[in-house]
Amino acid sequence: MTRVVLFHGPNRPLEVRDIVAPPLADRQILVRVLACTICRSDLHTHAGRRPGPIPSILGHEIVGRIEAFGPGTSPVDFAGNRAAVDDRVTWSIAVGCGDCYFCQHDLPQKCVRLYKYGHEAVSAAQSLGGGLADHIVLIPNTAWLKIPDVIPTAVASLANCAGATAASALRAAGAVAGQRVLVLGAGVLGVFASAMARSAGAQLVVAVDPLDTCRERALQFGANAAHDAKQPDLVAALLATTDWLGFDVVLELAGVTSSVATAIAAVRTGGTAILVGSVAQCDSLPLDPEQLVRRMITLRGVHNYHPRDLQETLHFLSGAGRMFPFASLIAAEFGLEQAEKAFRVAHGQPGARVCVTSVR
Repeated sequence: MTRVVLFHGPNRPLEVRDIVAPPLADRQILVRVLACTICRSDLHTHAGRRPGPIPSILGHEIVGRIEAFGPGTSPVDFAGNRAAVDDRVTWSIAVGCGDCYFCQHDLPQKCVRLYKYGHEAVSAAQSLGGGLADHIVLIPNTAWLKIPDVIPTAVASLANCAGATAASALRAAGAVAGQRVLVLGAGVLGVFASAMARSAGAQLVVAVDPLDTCRERALQFGANAAHDAKQPDLVAALLATTDWLGFDVVLELAGVTSSVATAIAAVRTGGTAILVGSVAQCDSLPLDPEQLVRRMITLRGVHNYHPRDLQETLHFLSGAGRMFPFASLIAAEFGLEQAEKAFRVAHGQPGARVCVTSVR
């Protein structure tokens, strides 16, 4: 038997239930969950701010240990490293089919038959598909990776998806060495982006957030300065830090309409704005096409991430990232049987993560 935490919809209690773990099919891997951090998207689903199938097992920022390989499963990870039973692993949240147009054009995260861990309804075919459980079954085509020994388990869980999404945004922005980078939203994703940009040689990293704690934390993760998102002269204050030229790269991670407007206003002529945060419904934004044209702005969206971004994040956390206090982002830890309390606490911890462990 193995325990799972079932989500039955917003404003309904989570249910801890014992189920029989299914036998492994071809090319599947059984993983014992060690830690699962509660992501903001989990909180959006839990609170009803974004739709989600029911019943489901939430949780996708997961670290586990391999317990068994199914028939025909290669013991080699996405990076080409050989793995064995009991190795710690994490994996891409999104699994593509490998055959559709988007998979064939290096966008597996936008596969037409996409499977997302922690976002699917429990079914007979996949009864263990989320991180809030004792075990999870990795399906074929999952891009899984061994975790370097130097990365603590809870920190490794942050790599997927906060760290990997930050890496994806920076990859979309291009090289940031010598560049001025603005990070709008200094939650976990924002501090990953700040640390990664600074480590990649950014000349200036400025963070924006309405919360004092998040702004203070951003300074610990490589930001040179941090501004209050609520200040009335925000755009002018930001532009002043760049001698009124604007930022070469703007990463919008907050997902609110006013922040998107700030991104467009603060990016320099010829600069790039990457929109990441708008994953739940928000107000529409008036857009002046002439300004985009005359200012030659590149505007791109990033959703999910490529498995290479997760690989890059683990490389970062095992190298340059070790100088930053990532362990401090874990605000609290609860056992699986305390999942209800874990979510209550997580809703009150913006800019940090609550970790759920399955150790009995």
